[in-house]
Amino acid sequence: MKNSRREFIKVAGISALGVAAASPVLNALASGGEVAHEEKKVVVKEESSVDSPYKTNKSAIHGARWGMVINTSMIDAKKAAKITAVCHAIHNVPEIPNKKQEIKWIWPDKFEHVFPDKEDPYLAEKFKEMPVMALCNHCDNPPCVRACPTKATFKNSEGIVMMDFHRCIGCRFCMAACPYGSRSFNFSDPRKFLDPAKIDPAFPTRMKGVVEKCNLCAERLAIGKIPACVEASEGAIVFGDLADPKSEVRKLLNSNFTIRRKEALGTLPSVYYII
Repeated sequence: MKNSRREFIKVAGISALGVAAASPVLNALASGGEVAHEEKKVVVKEESSVDSPYKTNKSAIHGARWGMVINTSMIDAKKAAKITAVCHAIHNVPEIPNKKQEIKWIWPDKFEHVFPDKEDPYLAEKFKEMPVMALCNHCDNPPCVRACPTKATFKNSEGIVMMDFHRCIGCRFCMAACPYGSRSFNFSDPRKFLDPAKIDPAFPTRMKGVVEKCNLCAERLAIGKIPACVEASEGAIVFGDLADPKSEVRKLLNSNFTIRRKEALGTLPSVYYII
C-alpha cells in the first residue's frame, strides 16, 4: 500500500466532502424507518456494482444475493470462540490488548446488545446467557456505502458489502453510519500486534488509519470455498443465495422463525437469526 496514493485519495475525499458529500452523509445517518425506505430507490441507483477485487477461478461460487442464517441455539461459548478465532486467523485480524481499539470481524455478544429493540425483562433466561454471533450484516440497503466519500466501501454485484483498504482515508463516516457497530478502526499499526509466523500471506494486512470489517470471505468464494465461519460452525451457520428459492438458506427461512437486527431501520440485513 503506497502512502502517496492513499494521501491523494484522502485529500480528494476530504475535498469532495466539503463540497458535496455533506448531504449524502447526513442522509446515510438517518435512522427513521420511513426515511430509510424512501431513500432505497435512490440508493439502488447510486450504489456501485463493482465486483470483488479477488481473482476468481473455475471453482468460484456465485450468487445473486449472498446471505446467512445463524442458529443461535447451536452455538455455545466454546463454538463461538472457535468461529471467531478461525475468521480472525485467516484475515490477519490482530489481537489488541486495549479493548477500546480492538479489531473485530465476527464476535459473540449478548442478546440484549445484538437485539436492543427486543430487550424484555421477561425473556427466557437462556437469552441472557447465550452468545449471539455479530458481524457485518451485508445490508441490501447499506448506509455505510452512502456515507463513504471515496467509495472505499461498496456493495458488489452479489450483495456483499466490501472494503477497498487502499481507498480508505480513515474518515470513519462509514462507522458512524453503520447501526450495528460492525466496523473497526485501526487507531495504531495493526501489524505490530500480529505474530509474523502466523500471518496468512493469502490475505492483505492493514495499516494505521484504515477501517475494516467482515467481507463474507469474498476471497474464499472466488476460489470455490464457503466462508470460514460457516465451516467452523459445524452446521450452526448456513450460507447461501437468498435469491435462490431452492438454496439452503431459503429452506431454513421457510421452516423457521427468524429475526434480523434492527429491521425497523430499513437497511435490509442479509444475516438472519433462528431464535
